[in-house]
Amino acid sequence: MKGKDKALVLMGDGINCEFETAHALRLAGFNPELIHVSRLIEDPSVLDHCSFLVLPGGFSFGDEIESGKVLAIKLQERVRQRLEKFIESGRLVLGICNGFQALVQMGLLPESTEDGKNTVSLLSNANHHFINTWVELTVPPASRTSNNGFFEGLTHFQLPIRHGEGRLAVPAELKKDILGNSALVYDRDINGSFEKIAALKNSRGNVLGMMPHPEAFVRWTHHPAWTSMKLDNPALFQKEKAGNLPEEEAPQGLRILMNARKMTEVL
Repeated sequence: MKGKDKALVLMGDGINCEFETAHALRLAGFNPELIHVSRLIEDPSVLDHCSFLVLPGGFSFGDEIESGKVLAIKLQERVRQRLEKFIESGRLVLGICNGFQALVQMGLLPESTEDGKNTVSLLSNANHHFINTWVELTVPPASRTSNNGFFEGLTHFQLPIRHGEGRLAVPAELKKDILGNSALVYDRDINGSFEKIAALKNSRGNVLGMMPHPEAFVRWTHHPAWTSMKLDNPALFQKEKAGNLPEEEAPQGLRILMNARKMTEVL
């Protein structure tokens, strides 16, 4: 398909991580384009010319009602049908933090049995506080792939989180099934999420929602302990500065997006 490197990054109405996300996608080999929510709603056909749609973090529509709810309602009416075709074609969707919340509200993660009805919820953190910290994460065995997949070659790493409503709540009748949609888990209980789940994927693996922010770790100097890391491995930072850092040594946030770029190449 044309536009394999084209990524659309949603912006506007309280979304506030769009520029960092576009920058990260550019580093990963994409040609990102910022698109306002209103423009996507007005002309959903823009999805036909890209391979990747990213819903960044932020506070879309002030998190009125619930986080991501108003954005989900707006997209539901005008974009849902086109977006479903986009996903069915194998193209990629990534929702980060608030974007993840919107995908859940739309019933796209996990796939809803009823059109547009969400089957799980992302609720207020168990401690009722906004959490802003770096966390240890593990990719469940079922999500570790040797070829393709957002988490190809990754097992254990760190990323930052910053959210007030990231606690995954699952109805009792779905608890066994939802484990198959788990794409990333916290190493310890961070916010009260069911089974410490930090990210969900659809059954096909081309739609991913995650509370951690991959766009916030695309350079080693983004890590809070980078100065000690530099002392331990100065060659790593020299290679990054020179622009010749091999993919396997890239920060894990960037590697997630690089994996996405490899996924679009086979479309």
